[in-house]
Amino acid sequence: METVVLCRDLRILPATLLALTLSAACLARGQIATPSVPDWAQPGSATHKQVPPPADFHRPTTTFNTPIGIFDGQSDVGSAVVPGSASYDPASNAYTIHSAGYNIWYTRDEFRFLWKKISGDVSLAADATFPDPNGYNDRKVVLILRQSLDDDSKEAMLGEHGTGMIHLAQRAEKGAMITDMQYRFGGGLNGVLAKRIGIEKHGDSVAIFVSLQGEPMHQFGPPIQIHFNEPFYAGIGFCSHLPDKSDTGVLSNVVLENSAGRVK
Repeated sequence: METVVLCRDLRILPATLLALTLSAACLARGQIATPSVPDWAQPGSATHKQVPPPADFHRPTTTFNTPIGIFDGQSDVGSAVVPGSASYDPASNAYTIHSAGYNIWYTRDEFRFLWKKISGDVSLAADATFPDPNGYNDRKVVLILRQSLDDDSKEAMLGEHGTGMIHLAQRAEKGAMITDMQYRFGGGLNGVLAKRIGIEKHGDSVAIFVSLQGEPMHQFGPPIQIHFNEPFYAGIGFCSHLPDKSDTGVLSNVVLENSAGRVK
């Protein structure tokens, strides 16, 4: 297999899997080149429609095992071309996540993920906001369960988009195409954004919960069935939906319980 060796960290990746531009300055300084953004990763526009990545395209995830708030660590899943970051304010129990990333979709993901390894049932909930009102419509905050930190991991997620659309999505197996159930409230078109969102795993059943205007959290739509080997990862994340531009999502009043029936 053809390989490319990147400067300094000697990371070896198949050249067919990663589009790279190696500048003379980078080579001279022994620095790692910034990957270019492939055409398929560009978001939808009047002249372009984002499409699934090639079947063999992957980037290794970059992981930081430093605890943040209630989470064990954080990762740039799929290593977007702009590194992500996150901070925690204990006074407000708020996690501010900065991340680029072409999507959390198709057969692989790019997003900043704050995670905890866990076994058994899970209840996870948060208030979600987007500080920049002018961000890309399809940016999304997620409450997510993942089998691994690989970019193509099996997963189940609740995603809330910048427009307010909420979906319950799953990648049923590693490398599979994501499928989802979508719930449209009108979102940014009429100011309807859910006040609070939640996801619950009870055995192999995963369901989502919402509070649109501050009413008690209630299950929204039917659950899906998906099995995770234990332990797996549970946590929160954000994706700008722009492959080379970071944006910000804030998840506050986060609840993560190692049991079902505790979404609140």
